[in-house]
Amino acid sequence: MRWRPSRSSTARVRDWDIRITDTVADNGSSGLFMLGEHRVTLNEFDPAGVQMSLTKDGTVASTGAGKACLGDPLAAVVWLARNASEYGAPLRAGDIVLSGALGPMVSVTRGSQIVASITALGEVSATVA
Repeated sequence: MRWRPSRSSTARVRDWDIRITDTVADNGSSGLFMLGEHRVTLNEFDPAGVQMSLTKDGTVASTGAGKACLGDPLAAVVWLARNASEYGAPLRAGDIVLSGALGPMVSVTRGSQIVASITALGEVSATVA
């Protein structure tokens, strides 16, 4: 089944003719993302080797690894950079690029306390308002 927006809706996809793969590629299930303050260079860690743990209200709700993203998150970013350039919209210095999920999605509701920890990168946390 495909959802079709009303004529008054605005959508980036013509006639909303998409499949699940299009939704995944467009971060369609992503409501938001957090950035930590701790910065490291690629010389300081191995993106494919990182381990991620996400807790919701103090209970582990999702785990994963960098290699879950096409074997290496850098592979996804390289693919994006090449394709974006071919389409005339190259990545630019300062762009924030989400390489892909390291673990399964977790639903949240108002009041949920979320903590994500990624080895070598650190931890971010939020309470859903």
